[in-house]
Amino acid sequence: MPSSTQSFLQFEQIRDDVIVLKDGSLRAILMVSATNFGLKSQDEQEAIIYGFQNFLNSLDFNLQIFVHSRRLNISGYLSTLSQLEAAQENELLKIQTQEYIEFIRSFVETVSIMSKTYYVIVPFALEAAAAKDTGPLGSIKSTLLPASRKEFFIDAAKFHEFRNQLVQRVEFVEQGLRGLGSRSTMLTTEELIELIWGLYNPEKEETGGVPDMAALNAEA
Repeated sequence: MPSSTQSFLQFEQIRDDVIVLKDGSLRAILMVSATNFGLKSQDEQEAIIYGFQNFLNSLDFNLQIFVHSRRLNISGYLSTLSQLEAAQENELLKIQTQEYIEFIRSFVETVSIMSKTYYVIVPFALEAAAAKDTGPLGSIKSTLLPASRKEFFIDAAKFHEFRNQLVQRVEFVEQGLRGLGSRSTMLTTEELIELIWGLYNPEKEETGGVPDMAALNAEA
């Protein structure tokens, strides 16, 4: 009998803004703002490096930094411009808008423009799970790709206990990132689903084909 798609995933479920792996360990993902390091003065760069070093040394658990790169999708922007063009009554402005749309479309097709999103993955694992772990995640896809197929059950009380400890770690990381001048926010359940969906469907994500996650949850 063919295996289902779920059997190839390493995570068991996503609930309460947390990824639950099949070994019972948890993962929270923070989306982090970028800092234009190259525009900083030498003193500012050295201060950031020193602060980041102190931040890493203050941790008693592993972290993973994940950079998500995708071709910039401007289909929504072009659609908005097309609507403005159609509603434009001034003929000169209408022509200029059309020329601008064609310029943007041809420019993006000629030049590969990438958008980058930065994430920090915060883990929490039981000692038994940590003993099997080879790293915080190895890579984000090691969280999502095949591994153990062993069934795991975690009751509600234990889940909330472990989640609270994970959130304490998240708050500590957020505080450290603020000290470096970076803003961060913990992804919600819907945002986690959208991120993972995009990792497995990069072509659809680039063309704006991300499904309505709220509607999918309602149907589930």
